[in-house]
Amino acid sequence: MPGTFPSKRREAEIYRGTARLPAAASPKHALIRLFTDLGFARRVVRYALGLPVPLETEDRRVLEQVIFRHFLQLPDTHRILFVGCDWYTKHYARTFFRDRDYWTLDVSAKARKFGAKQHLVIGLEELDQHCAERHFDVIFCNGVYGFGLDTAGQCERALDRCWSRLRDGGYFIFGWDDIPARTPVPLDTIAAIRRFRRLPLAELGSWRYLTDTPYRHTYDFYTKTEA
Repeated sequence: MPGTFPSKRREAEIYRGTARLPAAASPKHALIRLFTDLGFARRVVRYALGLPVPLETEDRRVLEQVIFRHFLQLPDTHRILFVGCDWYTKHYARTFFRDRDYWTLDVSAKARKFGAKQHLVIGLEELDQHCAERHFDVIFCNGVYGFGLDTAGQCERALDRCWSRLRDGGYFIFGWDDIPARTPVPLDTIAAIRRFRRLPLAELGSWRYLTDTPYRHTYDFYTKTEA
C-alpha cells in the first residue's frame, strides 16, 4: 500500500545492514533511536514481544504479499523449503506456513533461531545428505546467490541439489540481486539452473521480475519438468 514502505534511501540503508556491507556509523545511539525513531521503536517492541517484524522493503513486499500468496494457493504445495534466514524471516512459520510441512536452511548457525522447527544448518550444496529425492513441492532460494554461493562449483552443486530434491512438477523460486557485486557467476552459464523450465507468473507478468529497489532484487520462477 502507498506509504507503507520506506524511501529508496532507507531501502539502501536496510540493504547495507542486512547484507553486512560497510556503512558509515550512525550518529544516533540505539537508545536515542528508541525514543526518536518511531519505526525503530515499534520494531524493537514487536521483536521483544515475539510478534512479526517484517523487513519493510519493496522486494519483501512482493515476496510476502504476491509470491507467497500465489504458490500457497496452488494445489499440492505442502512441503516447502525456504533457504536464507534472518530476523525478518522469523515470523514466516506462523504467518505464512502454519499449515505446511515447512523447512528452513541456512549455513550460519546463528540463523537457527530465525528458522522453522525443521531447520538445517548446512550449505545448500549438502541438501542431498539430509533430504530424500523429490522431497519438496516448493523451494524458495532467496538472497543466497552472491551471499555464500560465490563460485561456479558452489552454484552448480547447490542448484543441482534443489533440482533433485524437488518433486516432478514442483516449483523453484530464485531471488537474487542483479548488481555486479552480487552476481559472481553469470546465471546463464550455470548448467543446473537450465534444467528447470521458466514459469511466468500472471500476477507479475513474466518468469523474471525486477523489483523497484536500489539493489535490483530480482525473482525468477521455475518449475521442474523431466526431460
